[in-house]
Amino acid sequence: MKYGGALVGGGLLAGCTGDGGGESNSTPNDTESETGTTTETDSSYSVTMEPVGTVEFEDVPETWFPYTADYADMGVALGQADGLLAIGVRARFGTHLYEVLPGVSVNKDDLTELYEDGTGKEIFYELDADLHVIDPNFVVNRLEWSQDDVEEITENVGPFFGNTGFTRVYDWHDYRYYSLYEAFEKLADVFQERERYEAFTQYHDEVLADVQSHLPEEPPDVALLYPAGVPPESFYPYLVGDGTASKHWNDLQVGDALAKHGVTDAQVDGGTIDFETLLEIDPDALAVRLQGEITQEYFQREIVSHLQEHDVASELQAVQNDRVIYGGLTYQGPIIHLFQLERAARGLYPETFGDEQLFDRQRVADIVNGDL
Repeated sequence: MKYGGALVGGGLLAGCTGDGGGESNSTPNDTESETGTTTETDSSYSVTMEPVGTVEFEDVPETWFPYTADYADMGVALGQADGLLAIGVRARFGTHLYEVLPGVSVNKDDLTELYEDGTGKEIFYELDADLHVIDPNFVVNRLEWSQDDVEEITENVGPFFGNTGFTRVYDWHDYRYYSLYEAFEKLADVFQERERYEAFTQYHDEVLADVQSHLPEEPPDVALLYPAGVPPESFYPYLVGDGTASKHWNDLQVGDALAKHGVTDAQVDGGTIDFETLLEIDPDALAVRLQGEITQEYFQREIVSHLQEHDVASELQAVQNDRVIYGGLTYQGPIIHLFQLERAARGLYPETFGDEQLFDRQRVADIVNGDL
């Protein structure tokens, strides 16, 4: 496998602030052309995606891994779970959601965790994967690799293929962004799984149309937060923005209470806000993001009850009106997105959606399992 395309230089931020998930209101560069995105010659084919350019494949990759779980979820949706070798941080991959999908499963304990006080080249050699579904500029700017390191792994192990899209606040990302389903389509082309991709796209559109038909004319202004500690006394603020981490919020057409008051995304400066600042903003609803498997009981005990009993937080209209809801995981592909859309809709509009399942688990499982 070969790839071509210029990488963006950098070496700016390293590591993650909070859960690494906030967005800004940046506008993607939609003027870039990708003529011949997927081409085939005999059994070989190529796929084009910024920033790596065109990657040529002699065969469909059998082993692969991403760094972030948005791409992991895309791969699972495309029926590629058996070839998945690793993940950046296991706790940020919502595999527990697959448990209600018949025949769909990923054991996180079987996945190599790439991040251990950093991520070096050695683990890439050890895993010897056919494909690294990672934006190479993420590796340079967030994991402190050099471009020579990227080129070494590309030449000696396998290519990189990906575009950082869960957030849009990184100043080194000055090339085209992809929506969740645009990135999903690219990965489908890599794995030659067009039918699964098209089936997901069709079902996603059906679910979204149904949910949006029940939304109010004036949606609430939501503050998206990540606790600096549990129980929280301060939060990392995240703007809703256009990144894939916020797809379910954009689907629900919420307003961004923090952006309207000029709050800076935590991914930019690592800053936090306290309850006094939140009270000045006084959002209609608080969406508190947490990683891992978060039960309603845990969320009620550690977040909601704490806010209700807090001298300042209890004065927030969102707390008084019982509109403190779970904000979901940072990383979502097409499967996890459906779960997060459902939970967010129920949390914001319990009188409309109640405990109703907003999508068919069996239908999603059938697509993943190839029963189209």
